[in-house]
Amino acid sequence: MKPGPIHHLGTPDDAAGPPGRRPFPERLGVSITDGREPVAVVAAGPAAAGRTGVLATLLELDSGLLAVPGGSWLVVRHSAEPTRAAYVPGYRTPHSYRPDLPTAGPALARPPRRVELSLPQPLLKRFVLVDTPDIATLGPAGCGVLLDAVGRAGALLFVIAADQSFGAAELDLLSDIAGTPVRVFFAVTPGADGWAAGEGTAAVRGSGEPGGPAVDPITVTVEAHRAALLAAVPGLADARWFPMVTGAEADVRRALVDWASAEELRRGSLEPPELPGERGRVPVLAEPGEWSEHLDRQARTAARRIRQHLALELANMHMRVVQEIVFGVGCAGLPQLLDREMAALSLLATAQCDHHAGELVDDTAGRLFGAPLPEGIRRRIDKAVRWSLVDDPTGQELERAFLVTSTAGVAPLTGATAVDMLSVYPAPPRTAVLPPVAVALSGGCWQHWRSPGNNDPSAARAWAQRALREIELELSREVARRFEAVRLSLGTVLSDAAEHGILLA
Repeated sequence: MKPGPIHHLGTPDDAAGPPGRRPFPERLGVSITDGREPVAVVAAGPAAAGRTGVLATLLELDSGLLAVPGGSWLVVRHSAEPTRAAYVPGYRTPHSYRPDLPTAGPALARPPRRVELSLPQPLLKRFVLVDTPDIATLGPAGCGVLLDAVGRAGALLFVIAADQSFGAAELDLLSDIAGTPVRVFFAVTPGADGWAAGEGTAAVRGSGEPGGPAVDPITVTVEAHRAALLAAVPGLADARWFPMVTGAEADVRRALVDWASAEELRRGSLEPPELPGERGRVPVLAEPGEWSEHLDRQARTAARRIRQHLALELANMHMRVVQEIVFGVGCAGLPQLLDREMAALSLLATAQCDHHAGELVDDTAGRLFGAPLPEGIRRRIDKAVRWSLVDDPTGQELERAFLVTSTAGVAPLTGATAVDMLSVYPAPPRTAVLPPVAVALSGGCWQHWRSPGNNDPSAARAWAQRALREIELELSREVARRFEAVRLSLGTVLSDAAEHGILLA
């Protein structure tokens, strides 16, 4: 089954009217762009395609400055002073380090989820540039995280070499993006033998009669790649293609800047200056008994449904992990594999919590103030619920990161900064009621399975089973805590409105 899209509630596509009932997000997919997100271009592609070199050329930098540990994401921003910071799960503050001097700074027990590089480059004033691991390194779980990031960023720069072809993983990724608002750009780099014509070029050459006009191998190669892609993903017919020859970087820069300029205007116009119901008093239309029991029942139902779906997702994950231990990455590759799975699971759990928390507000508040609930009223209630959660010690404890330990346990680390260390692609301040779910592997766990003395597949399978069971139990408790906190907070806000007969938030 191909992944379906994640639907985030309260995103700018709802600004034109009341939010509709969105389907429950069961799989990761291309997310909906939020107007508060920075305009960004995400670079992806197969290994050995020269993606780092393309980005270095666009930024007019040495490619060594863009080096990151294997499996880490790179986020390049604009700033007056150059800085580099590694965001490592298990820490509360990012680490500074230099890729050309590994001994600088503290030794990292595990690779960072992301590295943020800030540079005074003019191009970065127009958009943020994000480099990702190779498609094969990402795997199915990492590609789900990539789809979410691409939707938020707005554009994908796909880099492929002249002597490479689109594999099944690449075509699946691109077919998920086709038909979405994401703009796709393709950069074709020279292969190991330069621009020599490869497989599939005969269809582009024409009849090939002797004495005919000379064929440009660069044009032939690019058109062959395009034809092969469109045969499988016809929805990307409007994507632009760029052969990375001398001077082509100016064309790529111009295309990306033109897109970013139009995208900034589009995002700036997503919301009106003032939403319906954003100001003024809103009269209450129902008695407390008509909504309070409904809120209690719906909160329990929401938590149960999320727990059941996460349990099923973890069961499927267990089968994938065991298969990779035995037939794929082995024990040494277990930490990176499981860490990617945890990143995808975190995004999925966050989307599901946001979905059901939004339904609680829509349904329960709609009984008091009338349905459909105007977006301005909805946002006022969301803000009041978040304030109530911050004031409640139980709500404050919801900002926590969960780290899988080398003993197959789960250790919590509280605080918004600890949660931010687990993001592969940073997000703007959230407007959702609940903080994000964040799960990752600890450095000790990473070191344990990278040790040559722990190369026992049977022990790794048993450890993975215990670890995933502990994650299931901890997330089940966490979801229950979250919806109990939302139930109490939303109940307090609505009770206060019912007591005064108006919404004052």
